[in-house]
Amino acid sequence: MPDVIQETPARVVEAVAATLHAYGVRHAFGMPGGEVVTLIDGLEKAGIAFHLARHETAAASIAAGASITTGTPGLLVTTVGPGLANAVNGIADAAQEHVPLVVISGIVDRATRARYTHQVIDHAQLLRPLVKASFEIEPESAGPTVARALALALTEPMGPVHLDLSPAVAAMTDPSPRVLGPPTILAPAVGAADPAVQTLARHLSKAERPLILAGFEAARADAGPHILRLAEAIGAPVLTTYKGKGLIPETHPLSLGGAGLSPLADAIMLGLMRRSDLILMIGYDPIEMRLGWLDPVMDPERIVEITAAAPDHAMHHAATRLVANTAAATAALAAAVEPKKSWPDGEHTSARQEVAEIFATRSDWGPHVIIDLLNEAAGPDGLVTVDSGAHRILLSQKWIAARPLSLLQSAGFCTMAAALPLAIGAKVADPTRRVFAVMGDGGLEMGIGELATLRDLGHPVTVVVFQDRSLALIALKQASAGLATAGVALGETDFATIATGFGGHGVRVETADDLRRELAAAEGRAIFTLISCSFDADAYKNAF
Repeated sequence: MPDVIQETPARVVEAVAATLHAYGVRHAFGMPGGEVVTLIDGLEKAGIAFHLARHETAAASIAAGASITTGTPGLLVTTVGPGLANAVNGIADAAQEHVPLVVISGIVDRATRARYTHQVIDHAQLLRPLVKASFEIEPESAGPTVARALALALTEPMGPVHLDLSPAVAAMTDPSPRVLGPPTILAPAVGAADPAVQTLARHLSKAERPLILAGFEAARADAGPHILRLAEAIGAPVLTTYKGKGLIPETHPLSLGGAGLSPLADAIMLGLMRRSDLILMIGYDPIEMRLGWLDPVMDPERIVEITAAAPDHAMHHAATRLVANTAAATAALAAAVEPKKSWPDGEHTSARQEVAEIFATRSDWGPHVIIDLLNEAAGPDGLVTVDSGAHRILLSQKWIAARPLSLLQSAGFCTMAAALPLAIGAKVADPTRRVFAVMGDGGLEMGIGELATLRDLGHPVTVVVFQDRSLALIALKQASAGLATAGVALGETDFATIATGFGGHGVRVETADDLRRELAAAEGRAIFTLISCSFDADAYKNAF
């Protein structure tokens, strides 16, 4: 898109906002301060709605939820000093989750910065390990600077970028008003006859037990239909990361579901991988995996990889790597391979059945039943976010995803209290979709102020709380290490009353019938619903 020169001189902030808008940004999230009031005014006038959060880290996660849902950059706005410092956890999460998050922070005006110390810290130095770049917006180059930052954020592997903007510069008349939109990307086609694709096709043709391991990059690239076509052509079972769940429907006989954090499931899936003679990794980043996945197989020749940009890790080594758009490359590979049968002994079917038996529901109430009923209520079109903790591991293994990007979580950084803001962002981005936030009681207590954000936005998100009165995952780790339980017990909070106080509908349930009824009732409300599901933390013993 060519430069657009504004006929009437405008403020610098107009160039900033118009450039963001040109890249598809329609929502900003954060906590205002005096240093960003002009920025917020400019965003609103450009058609970018500013939404007030209750904490800057939560605002970053809300922006992440909106970004994943829309495929456009997320926008976080913070004020100077403590505002930006408060957001560090959310920015770190965006870095490890590969979210193209644009962070704009207010900064003290240059004329007084060298003398003035109140709330002044080095923003760029604070964020240096977490962002792809940090720039200060200057009046002569505002639009191009923002466009450069956006291009970096959207370049694979995607990630956060940071921009400082002082009040004086924001309000200044732009001496060179330019708005730069995103370029039209003309990528060369990857076809079945491409020599690189043919190389991978030859590898697959020789394999008797091929296995596909796919991740978040493949989900974000919409590679699922091509993965399914390829898997069916060569009889390869498909295993995904938690964030890649649903790349192929998990009811499909070739789906092995998600993997990464469950020792019980991993023992089966890693065993199957070691029996595989070729593992095709598609858009896979092992940042979601625990230490048991350091070397899924020791022989690099048994690993081939399709990736848009190789992730930074040393957890495995692929002997052959095709660097291309994952969807296009997988589609070409599916067209290039000769149909064949694989896994003559049906070991992948046995592995699928073993995992299903491990996570089968065996009681009338508890976390297994809650997940079953949630899966039923969400259906194929619902979107679910889940917080860190024991419930996340169990849900991520037991959940049956019908399509990709329908189960959102912090899987690389595994930060607590992410589910509620992720759900808020997803709902803001797509108000027509039913959204559920699944949280532990510890995670909700950490970020409970965002219920006020949910109330003020007026979105009927359903919040389901696994209330076991414990940091259950840490308690399990203490027990497995032979240590005494310490620092993990939680008192019993009356979440139902708190939800009512925040302007939502709150209820506590202890039976499957009550939960089923409340999930159905929540769908018809115009306000948010919080359902506190009470059970004992012992229900997690040997569960995953």
